[in-house]
Amino acid sequence: MTVYVDPPTWPGHGRMWSHLVSDESYEELHAFAEAMGVPRRAFDRDHYDIPSTRYADAVRLGAVEVGSKELLRRLVDGGLRRPARRPAAG
Repeated sequence: MTVYVDPPTWPGHGRMWSHLVSDESYEELHAFAEAMGVPRRAFDRDHYDIPSTRYADAVRLGAVEVGSKELLRRLVDGGLRRPARRPAAG
């Protein structure tokens, strides 16, 4: 079981953000985020958004640093990818 984090390259709300994912289970991901002190409201479908100021904390607690494409690949390969809902046509 492993938790992964990508570099903080995603802009939003005046900051840069990283994504935190598990390749095994959401339970593992939630437990890791809780150990980091990340609020559950930071969970978005299949990942946690964490600000750049918390990136080093994630790595220190054992998250494996990977690029964004690798992070997505591991999420998909683990069967945990939940795509965004698309608005209904019409």
